[in-house]
Amino acid sequence: MNTLKYSVFVALISALIWTSVTLAADKVAGEKLVANCIGCHGSIGHGGHAAHNPAPNLFAQQPNYVINQLNAFKSGARSNSIMKAMASNLSDDDIKNIAAYFSSVPTAKTESNLPLAKIGKEKASMCLGCHGSNAEGNGQYPRLAGQRADYLANQLASFKAGIRKNGQMQAIANMLSEEDMQALAAYFSGL
Repeated sequence: MNTLKYSVFVALISALIWTSVTLAADKVAGEKLVANCIGCHGSIGHGGHAAHNPAPNLFAQQPNYVINQLNAFKSGARSNSIMKAMASNLSDDDIKNIAAYFSSVPTAKTESNLPLAKIGKEKASMCLGCHGSNAEGNGQYPRLAGQRADYLANQLASFKAGIRKNGQMQAIANMLSEEDMQALAAYFSGL
């Protein structure tokens, strides 16, 4: 019984913290700040403009995930010279406002290779525990639904190669073949 009470307490505190971050943020101010982001991350619902663009779609992304990633780029914990330069001039409020804006705008489905997506659907359950039952994201875990397939496949390959560091994601990526990565990416991009 004590474990249940503790779990409920932790869930309530987490919800209050998330709500306070979201309520304190200003979506309108965030919309003004993202003008610099659109060049790489695309306009409403469409991440990037070219297949070779490594930037993800940020629309409908989890606010805590956006906050964590911008802070990681700002601190240098995550390495990307363009993002480091962009994030280094952002205040904590700017970062919260950007996250509030991106999380408030719905994304559009991206094109998907249907036969490959069918294979990916069969393998997707390994991802849904962290990324949400509909791949909508879950707090610190990013939204996968509607993300560009090329971006998702590239990130899985980066985890597998050790370029991106996250023990859990690296372990999962190491179990995947190139075809598995492409199939999962095709499935999630079509959600």
